Amino acid sequence: MLHPEVGQQTTSSLRFWKQWRLRHWNNAIAVFCSHIFKKNRDLTKAWKGKTDQLLRVDEHDFTMRPAFGGPAIPVGVDVQVESLDSISEVDMDFTMTLYLRHYWKDERLSFPSTNNKSMTFDGRLVKKIWVPDVFFVHSKRSFIHDTTTDNIMLRVFPDGHVLYSMRVTVTAMCNMDFSHFPLDSQTCSLELESYAYTDEDLMLYWKNGNESLKTDEKISLSQFLIQKFHTTSRLAFYSSTGWYNRLYINFTLRRHIFFFLLQTYFPATLMVMLSWVSFWIDRRAVPARVSLGITTVLTMSTIITGVNASMPRVSYIKAVDIYLWVSFVFVFLSVLEYAAVNYLTTVQERKERKLRERFSCSCGIPHSKTMMLDGNYSESDANSLAGYTRNQMVPEEEKPEKMVVHLAMSNESNSSRKRGLKGHVGLRIIQNTHAIDKYSRLIFPGTYIFFNLIYWSVFS
Repeated sequence: MLHPEVGQQTTSSLRFWKQWRLRHWNNAIAVFCSHIFKKNRDLTKAWKGKTDQLLRVDEHDFTMRPAFGGPAIPVGVDVQVESLDSISEVDMDFTMTLYLRHYWKDERLSFPSTNNKSMTFDGRLVKKIWVPDVFFVHSKRSFIHDTTTDNIMLRVFPDGHVLYSMRVTVTAMCNMDFSHFPLDSQTCSLELESYAYTDEDLMLYWKNGNESLKTDEKISLSQFLIQKFHTTSRLAFYSSTGWYNRLYINFTLRRHIFFFLLQTYFPATLMVMLSWVSFWIDRRAVPARVSLGITTVLTMSTIITGVNASMPRVSYIKAVDIYLWVSFVFVFLSVLEYAAVNYLTTVQERKERKLRERFSCSCGIPHSKTMMLDGNYSESDANSLAGYTRNQMVPEEEKPEKMVVHLAMSNESNSSRKRGLKGHVGLRIIQNTHAIDKYSRLIFPGTYIFFNLIYWSVFS
């Protein structure tokens, strides 16, 4: 049986050997890992210091552009249009959301790396380095999205190439021509330019030409059809600062006509057609024809006011103005037509009344025969008595219910008689109020159809 002290020494020796082996294996693993780290060193993965120290931000003055004093630094640009939010005719502007990306090389940001090709940062590093000062020309409002954080991405490559991307919404001016509205097409441009650097310091260009502009296939507008996007570039000159590179994002929009057909053209056409109904109403129904005419005139005025309320106050005539005002003229002329018919009817009845009194007083015709004359002779026959002299009136015994009046021409020359016959046809149309309505039933629709043919052939 072993002594207790000997047992304690044996236990201590075992514990010592276990700790020694554990330290030995830890050192062996550390040496192996150190060997692997030295063989495949990658600072972008193993760097435990600050990013500013890795990119040597504090060692350089980033208030100066890269290669300051040398040739202009090329800055490539590409854009991906996310959405075209709205087009405002009243304000003459558009709102667009896009991803704006810049590409340039800044050797001050180069860093050693073997495996990892680039380093990606958020917007916090952008404030410490140099970035292009691109702005939107003719913009009214613009902002960088900041939900949930600033939508800015900075990617730095080991050789110093930089990708700077941001998500921007901009509202910019668009010079629109409404002379063909609503059958028009509009071309708008979003312009990008460096604010401080002229073309001698910064060369702004489309990175891949027309391929630099990408659009989402789901982009659509309620009132417009987006026909095409394309890019252009040119130099812009300012008298006080010099020449600048300017990039253009151009897009063409064609307006959908169906909405305006339902809201403007069809109601205006129906009001014009409704005004023609008065030509078939009896001329003696004054309340019916007057109320119909006033209703159509007021309705046309409301349509014109509603269209102009949603349009800018331009100083030229639009295509829709031509259609609405011509339609308004047709409606107004139908009211004037009835005014003429009513006036001529009143004048004609006054002449007939005087003619009956003249025959009843001076010709010796019984009162009953006078009424028969008034009831059986047409208005044109009664009006045609003007200019004739009464020679004889012989009642025919075969038709006792009618009074036949034989008139002879007064002693006039043949030339004056021919002139009277020529004017008689025109006076017959004017004096016969039924004839005015009959001719209006043909002239008004025919003229309006002819106007529509010319209008749609010119503006379509």
